[in-house]
Amino acid sequence: MPTVRRAGLIAGLTLAPFAAALRFAHVYRQRAGFPHRRPPMSGPTELGLPYEETVVESDAGALPAWFIPARGGAPGPGVVLVHGWDSARDRTLPNAVFLHAAGFHCLTFDVRGNGANPAESLPVSAGEYGADASAAFVTLLARPEVTRGGIMGHSMGGIGAILAAAADPRVGAVVSVSTPSDPSLMVRQTFRLARLPFPGPIATPLSWITTRVFVRPRGHALRAISARHAVRRYRGPILVAHGRDDPIMPVEHARRIASAAVEARRGTIDPAPVELLVVDHGGHSWLYEDEAFRRSVAGFLARELGGPLSPEAAAAAAGSADARRLPDLEGPLVGDRAAAPALAMVGRSSAREP
Repeated sequence: MPTVRRAGLIAGLTLAPFAAALRFAHVYRQRAGFPHRRPPMSGPTELGLPYEETVVESDAGALPAWFIPARGGAPGPGVVLVHGWDSARDRTLPNAVFLHAAGFHCLTFDVRGNGANPAESLPVSAGEYGADASAAFVTLLARPEVTRGGIMGHSMGGIGAILAAAADPRVGAVVSVSTPSDPSLMVRQTFRLARLPFPGPIATPLSWITTRVFVRPRGHALRAISARHAVRRYRGPILVAHGRDDPIMPVEHARRIASAAVEARRGTIDPAPVELLVVDHGGHSWLYEDEAFRRSVAGFLARELGGPLSPEAAAAAAGSADARRLPDLEGPLVGDRAAAPALAMVGRSSAREP
């Protein structure tokens, strides 16, 4: 009997940390897996942009969207804009301002569970951002005004943009902004942001378990929703942009994505360009307020999508555009901040840009 009791004690001590980790992971998923719904508080008209109300038909239903035509609706390339976590389509409007000035049609929409959409019954992950970005790209190409398309996404929306591009060879260019490279690394970073006191030997396996528990209800494999892995499957042009001082997702995430893209193209004939843009003094959000960022994005898209302006003219038009952040909603806006899940989990207010 003592031997049996001793074996039971050893088994209990061995399994206790794993059981505690599972409990933590389930709490994390419940508290951090559902974006706060923040319907748009601003519209294109307030920024001087023409627009048409439309919808994106995804497997989650009809997602509210705005189509913003450029140059009076003349045929030309268009860009899907994908917002980040806990956000809405109005938060992408400053990007639409400078892209519109550069001659691009824009389509922006609310990802499921965000904006004006109803709450989801299952946790929202990068996989859902990718599925909705794919549906939005199909909607963009169906427009008679649009001759060719690209996708630009921020933070979680950046993962969605890369996943959508990896799934559809018609995507002519991708702009990935402040994008987390891998799900487990993103979860571990939220531990740091929430100041959860986990040392490295605990944080690494805990983030691994937490990430798998998080995505299990949707049936995702982690590699399938990783930007770093998906970018290896996308062979088109990509611009990876990140703020050097990003306090939410360190700039190393951008370097991992760009390196994976370059490595996947090594040895191919005439590979499409992979560009890495690090914005000095840039944070996680609002990089569009930097003139060099606007010029780089517009010039890249004009070059890779074939106009409508020359890359030089597009860069000049975007650089002089008045793209500025919108006022925050009542209370701290956590949209487009990858810290939101962990911060929400521990009941803290959102991290603000410096």
